[in-house]
Amino acid sequence: MTTRRTIVGLIGGAAAAAMIGLGATAALAQEVTLRLHHFLPAQSNVPRLVLDVWADKVEKDSGGRIKIERFASMSLGGTPPELIDQAIDGVADIVWTLPGYTPGRFPSTEVFELPFFVSDARAASSAYWQLFEKHMKDGEFADLKILATWVHGPGMFHTNKPVTKPADLQGMKIRGGSRLVNQLLDLVGATPVGMPVPAVSEALSKGVIDGTTIPWEVTSALKVPELVTNHTEFEGPALYTLTFVLAMNKAKYDSLPDDLKAVIDQNSGLEFSIFAGGTQADADGPARQVAVDRGNNIVTVHQADTQEWKDLVQPIYESWVANVKGANVDGQALIGNARALMDAYGK
Repeated sequence: MTTRRTIVGLIGGAAAAAMIGLGATAALAQEVTLRLHHFLPAQSNVPRLVLDVWADKVEKDSGGRIKIERFASMSLGGTPPELIDQAIDGVADIVWTLPGYTPGRFPSTEVFELPFFVSDARAASSAYWQLFEKHMKDGEFADLKILATWVHGPGMFHTNKPVTKPADLQGMKIRGGSRLVNQLLDLVGATPVGMPVPAVSEALSKGVIDGTTIPWEVTSALKVPELVTNHTEFEGPALYTLTFVLAMNKAKYDSLPDDLKAVIDQNSGLEFSIFAGGTQADADGPARQVAVDRGNNIVTVHQADTQEWKDLVQPIYESWVANVKGANVDGQALIGNARALMDAYGK
């Protein structure tokens, strides 16, 4: 006959086994923690609408076996231009950044930063991913696992006095976000000041710069409509765009089991690149409305009036083709390929 003590012992043993089992399940449930690092505040549009959406989906699709810790505003240390090397060196497992923060290292990406070249962020993001896979994956980005490539919506001016034509920029110090944008600013008569986007608010408030080039989308996070009251946008192809990458440490990716690599892959690539670029561009509208509601002055340069601007910045095309030739990049062919891919988008 089974004694009470035996029953209690069996129950105790079963409970202990259950606890051990739960502990093992918990350990299995979170096999990998990945640190995602970027330069914007957590509540900015890109972290909230793009990066968090991606990270949440990866966590869900992995059944909780992947946890992605999000570090905003460079909270893991360093400066925005260091993010690419942080991903290569493993300081962070994943970074979101601009190749343009490290001029000369990723010359092929600059094709989408040429002035008056991009008309649609989704089309350009699609073309960017396709060109990445064909021309950049095993070359410029060989040290990284690139998860997505995209561009933002139309870049434009936000200034402390109205800008309707190039002559209005004479003597103005304007922040530029990349090598090509700084060239553009110089050619249209402004004094270019290079700085990462997180520095813009303080630079505007202290009068270090008279204006900045950014898309509408990021103006709300930087409080730009409160710091300057003039905004100049362009009809038709964008004055400029900048390129982004979501990049992962290659060794970290390679260390994942195949099924978790598949989760990362299924949530990355062409479709996510198009989603990211389109979502970022879609956020331009609500941000623009903030400036409208404040009664700010919004200048629209109509397509019929852009020729003067285009003529001034045309030399960038020739100089860029010559410059990237030194990096064994056929710039003219890349321009043609990018245009063809953007034109074919959605057809």
